Amino acid sequence: MSIRIYNTLTRRKELFTPLEPNHVRIYVCGITSYDYCHIGHARSALAFDMIVRYLRYRGYTVTYIRNFTDIDDKIINRAAEQNTTTEELADRFIREFYIDMDGLGIDRPTLEPKATAHINEMIDLIAELIDSGFAYQSGNDVYYSVNSFPEYGKLSGRNLSDMQAGARVSINEQKNNPMDFVLWKGSKPGEPTWDSPWGPGRPGWHIECSAMSRKYLGNTFDIHGGGQDLIFPHHENELAQSEGANKAPFVTTWIHHGFVTIRDEKMSKSLGNFLTIRDIVKQYHPEVIRFFIFSTHYRNPLDFSETAMQDATAGLDRLYSCVAAIDCLTAAGDLNVPSLISKKDRVKLTSMEERYQQAMDNDFNTAQAQAILFDTAKILNKIEQQLTENSSPEDVHFLRDTLVVFKKLAGIMGLLQEDAVTYLRQKKAALLEGLDIDELTIEAMIKERNEARGVRDWARSDQIRDRLLAKNIELKDGPEGTAWVIKRNQI
Repeated sequence: MSIRIYNTLTRRKELFTPLEPNHVRIYVCGITSYDYCHIGHARSALAFDMIVRYLRYRGYTVTYIRNFTDIDDKIINRAAEQNTTTEELADRFIREFYIDMDGLGIDRPTLEPKATAHINEMIDLIAELIDSGFAYQSGNDVYYSVNSFPEYGKLSGRNLSDMQAGARVSINEQKNNPMDFVLWKGSKPGEPTWDSPWGPGRPGWHIECSAMSRKYLGNTFDIHGGGQDLIFPHHENELAQSEGANKAPFVTTWIHHGFVTIRDEKMSKSLGNFLTIRDIVKQYHPEVIRFFIFSTHYRNPLDFSETAMQDATAGLDRLYSCVAAIDCLTAAGDLNVPSLISKKDRVKLTSMEERYQQAMDNDFNTAQAQAILFDTAKILNKIEQQLTENSSPEDVHFLRDTLVVFKKLAGIMGLLQEDAVTYLRQKKAALLEGLDIDELTIEAMIKERNEARGVRDWARSDQIRDRLLAKNIELKDGPEGTAWVIKRNQI
C-alpha cells in the first residue's frame, strides 16, 4: 500500500505508515452540542467518513474516535437562555446530530465519548502537567504555561514571540503569559461544577480531547483530524499539553479540511446564509450533498451555491442512469456471438479500480476519483447501447461484474447506495409532486416541440417551451436530444 497524506504538521504529503501494522487509530474533534448542525459540520463528518471507509477498503482495521463536547461556555449560555440544564440541552442536540448524520448515511465511529464522562481523566492529566512544570494553579484556575513547551506553535507555524506581541487577549493578572490557556476553570455561580484538587470547577476545552484521545488511542496515535479553524488554538494546545504530559509525540499525521462558504461569503446567521443540514436535505437528496462535497478535494475551500448543487444533482443522476441501464440488461442466449466490447474498452474497464486507488492514494483525491467514475460510466453507456438481444453472454456478465466494482468504489464516497431504477423513478415523482403537470404530458409536449422544430416552426417551438417554463419545467437541448429539469426555488 502506498497512501500519501498531506500532514499539516510537516506541511507536505507523506507516505502513510501506521504505528501498528494494518491498524489505524484516528481521533476527530466532534461537535459542541448546543445547536443544529450546518453544512460545515456535514463536510467534516463526510470527509472523515470517506477517509475511514477508504482505509478499511484498503485492508486496514480502523479504530475511529469522535468526541462530543457537552460542557462549554456556549452550552452554558444557551441552556440559560432556554431555561434548561446543560445536560438536557447537550443531550437533545446530540440526538439531533444523529438524525442529521444518519440521514446523510454517515457510518458511526468506533466510539463517541462525551467530555463530561471523562472528567477524572482530565483531572489526572492536569495533575501530571502541574507535576511536570507545564502548568500552574492561579487562584481557582489552572493554566498551561506555553513558555514551558519550546515547540509551541509548530503545528500552526506560528511564532510564540510574534503571537505574544500581537496577542489580542484580555488582561488577566492571574496568567504568567497572555498566551497561557486554561486547563481548569474555577466554579462560577449557576455553572455545572466537579470537584478537583484545585477546588470545584470544570475543564477547559482543549484538555478534553487530550484526555479522551489518550484513554482510547494511547499516548501516540496515527491521525488527528478536524477543520482548518481548529489548527489554532485548539489543536496547537492539544499537542502542547499531550506531549508535555506524555513525554512522547502526540500524533503522526494531522489532517484538516477546508472551509465552506455560501455563495462566496462566510456562513453567518447575520448575513442570512446560515444553512443547516436540515435546510439542505429538504431540497436535495443526501447523496447529492455527498456528491457536491466530494467533487472538491477535502483540503480546498468549498462554495455552496444553487448552481453547484444542480451540477451535483445532474452528476449523480448520470451515474444512477448508467447503473440502471446496466442493471436492466438480460443474459443473451447465443454463446457463439462474438464480443462487442473492444479490447481498448475492456482494458479501460478492467483498470478502473487501479486508477481509482491511484487517485485516492494521492491524499484522498475524491474529485479525481469522481472523474474516473464518470469516465467508466461513459464507456459503460456506450457499450450498453451497442448490446442487442443476440449479444454475447460473456459481454453481459463482464459488464455486470464491472458494475459490482463500480458501485463498490462509489460506495466509498457513499454514492449509489440505492436501487438505481427505484431512485430515478422516485426522483421524477418527487420532482413533479405539487406541480400542475405530469411526466406523460411533459414528454408529449417535448415531442410536439421537436416536430415544430423539425419544420422550422420556431414560433410554435418557443410557445411550447414557454408553456412548460410557466409550470417550472425547463428544457435543455443537447446532442442527445431534449431533456427537462424542474427549476428549484433558491435556498
